Amino acid sequence: MVSDQQVHAHPAASATWLKDAATARALSLITLVWLGLESTLGLAAGFSAHSVALIGWGLSALVEALASLIVVWRFTGARTLSSHAEEKAQRAVAVSFWLLAPYLVVHVLHDLDAGHRAAPTALGIAVTAISLASMPLLGMAKRRIGARLGSAATRGEGAQNLICAAMAGGVLAGLWLNTLGWWWVDPAVALALAGVAVREGARAWRGHGCCH
Repeated sequence: MVSDQQVHAHPAASATWLKDAATARALSLITLVWLGLESTLGLAAGFSAHSVALIGWGLSALVEALASLIVVWRFTGARTLSSHAEEKAQRAVAVSFWLLAPYLVVHVLHDLDAGHRAAPTALGIAVTAISLASMPLLGMAKRRIGARLGSAATRGEGAQNLICAAMAGGVLAGLWLNTLGWWWVDPAVALALAGVAVREGARAWRGHGCCH
């Protein structure tokens, strides 16, 4: 719990600020639930269709969930008004970006070496389409709230959600364009997103706004 003494000692701790902090935590909890479902369904679809692209996407959701866990930790109890906790969360979110980037590169290299190609699957198309529609809404909401809170950790988590949406779009495009013989679209998108993850990790580490 946040004590009255902490509220008075914190210059930004207005009722609006505390409400935004609670909203940031709630959005992160919602994201955690969805990412758990997304990962489960993505892996099920991937294994059923023998699609390494979908399996990789399902596994990447677990890495993205790390950022949501960090923000929940950041805005729980006495840490809500702790600048030290914000600094720790900011750095931890940056590390989560850097975990995602090499994963994407290794995944692409593995797929190319093994000759894997994305294959159509109804469940995979459904779950990636839902993510493509919902994750940008969550990501933009978190960026706005993060800006009001002055929380680079929250803005960074929002950037993770936008990357998740872009990955979903890449998987969908790969599944469709592979039927036209354009198998290289899926790995190309993944490599581009790895570059974005490295850049956003550096920005999050420095506390800069993400995806601007």
